[in-house]
Amino acid sequence: MNTPINLQSKFELFTEHWSPKVIAELNDYQFKLVKIEGQFTWHEHNKTDEVFLVIEGSMGIEFKDRTVALKKGEMIVIKKGEQHKPFAFEECKVLIVEPRGVINTGDSGGDLTSENDVWI
Repeated sequence: MNTPINLQSKFELFTEHWSPKVIAELNDYQFKLVKIEGQFTWHEHNKTDEVFLVIEGSMGIEFKDRTVALKKGEMIVIKKGEQHKPFAFEECKVLIVEPRGVINTGDSGGDLTSENDVWI
């Protein structure tokens, strides 16, 4: 695809939280938009790193030994196998970059596991 992708227009296409939507692919990596609010579940991705880039709002990510706060324009790379738990006190819009096929809850499963590979 070689046409511009407007992130705000894509965010307007969905309302649910914790349900990543694919907007583009680069080789085997997917760019996913997600709206988050409240607490997610503790999980890890044992085969890959993952990137969170805050587009709008603010969020935090709990790790076993620390909590990291992120605001608009900031990003973090979470190393493979590192347990983490994202959260946001108010709705936050995030771009996630990770390989195709990664499940949002890793191997943890649960009610917040979303359908994978959903394009908007």
